[in-house]
Amino acid sequence: MSQDTRDVVTELLTRMAKGDHERTAELFAEPVDWRLSWPDEGHPAVPWIRPRSSRAEVADHFRSLEAHHVPELNGTSVERILVDGPHAVVLGVIAQTVRGGGPAYTSPFALHLTVEDGLITRYHIYEDSLTVTRALNGA
Repeated sequence: MSQDTRDVVTELLTRMAKGDHERTAELFAEPVDWRLSWPDEGHPAVPWIRPRSSRAEVADHFRSLEAHHVPELNGTSVERILVDGPHAVVLGVIAQTVRGGGPAYTSPFALHLTVEDGLITRYHIYEDSLTVTRALNGA
């Protein structure tokens, strides 16, 4: 099962890097346990931060991220993938640039995924939300 988990996580990261939002969403179960390290109701300055549970909402999340950042300047890197049965933790650094001449920013992240029957049932990401908010507000 650990290899299946690693395979799904590797495929997720590949599809995300390619900006293939619809195919990325196909890797998620419905419903998915979706959590970002932000208030549950989201944040008005960061439009992609809100509750999600369906594949359509997952695809919308990644489209919204792309709409607010310059994909060609994305320098996000994965430092390590840890797998324990159906669970995986991806550690890395987000490196993005806000569209419209906005600032570049970086944030360490940890992504906790659970894979069951070949689909992602849990997507919990932890990042420096203050840095992201400041970048989008032009601070």
